Amino acid sequence: MARRRWTVVLVPHDSEPSRIVEVSYSAIKFVAGITVVVIGVCLLLGYASLSRSIDLSRTSRLETENRELTEQLGDLHGRMHELGDTLEALAGRDERIRLLANLEPIAPEVREAGIGGPAAAAAAPTRSTLARRAGEIRVDLNAMIRRANLLATSFSEAADSLVSHRERLAAMPSIMPTQGWLTSAFSRMRQHPILHTARPHEGIDVTAPAGTPIEAPAAGRVTSAGWQAGYGNVVTVDHGYGIETRFAHASKLLVGRGQRVERGQNIALVGNTGLATGPHLHYEVHVNGRPVDPLRYVLPDVVTD
Repeated sequence: MARRRWTVVLVPHDSEPSRIVEVSYSAIKFVAGITVVVIGVCLLLGYASLSRSIDLSRTSRLETENRELTEQLGDLHGRMHELGDTLEALAGRDERIRLLANLEPIAPEVREAGIGGPAAAAAAPTRSTLARRAGEIRVDLNAMIRRANLLATSFSEAADSLVSHRERLAAMPSIMPTQGWLTSAFSRMRQHPILHTARPHEGIDVTAPAGTPIEAPAAGRVTSAGWQAGYGNVVTVDHGYGIETRFAHASKLLVGRGQRVERGQNIALVGNTGLATGPHLHYEVHVNGRPVDPLRYVLPDVVTD
């Protein structure tokens, strides 16, 4: 079988004779194959070059972003250290506030539970600087959140205790209700000056000129104000916490039942109404319904509210 051939006629534009060139089919296939291979190699080289250029640009951009992120994380890490110092100062203040609130200080092991974190977060040598910094910040942030929650709980507990403590202090009858001379002390049994019989003296007697102001020794609410047999004009004040005070033999009452009074407020005037030998104040303190010596609650040189 004859081999296939191609005949190419070359016709020049001038007067030169035409040329006839015979080319075999296999030669044309070979040249075409070489051409395709060359074009393919050029395309691959071009793609590789373009891809490398894109990768280099992307790598350069990522390196720039990583440097910026590393710097930002470093700055954030420094700020978190400052925040840690602030939390430490607040912890010191919290200890003093708990002391004022009559609370036990937080145990050191409880406080330490809010500090630090897993050491592995910063100890992996194969981790990048960016990942390591991020891990450190994550651990520090978790520790600060625990510390802040602990302080918030402690401050709230101290605040509640201070409010309760303040209210309880306000209820304590810590001042003498009038200026005068102590003429009869609290006694489980004494001779009554008028009835001449032995009976308990459930308060103290303070002799003072008639009309001398009688002050509330603590904040409270008036539960009764009026005449009682033996006591004459009497005011009774409930201070809460089971504490009640009574002021007898007054010449005039300045408050009424249900009225709220504050420590140092005038509630009556000294007199000699009821069973009394002269102008004086009979002053009683009852705790949970039982009479106690009023002088147990009087503080020396106290400043009224």
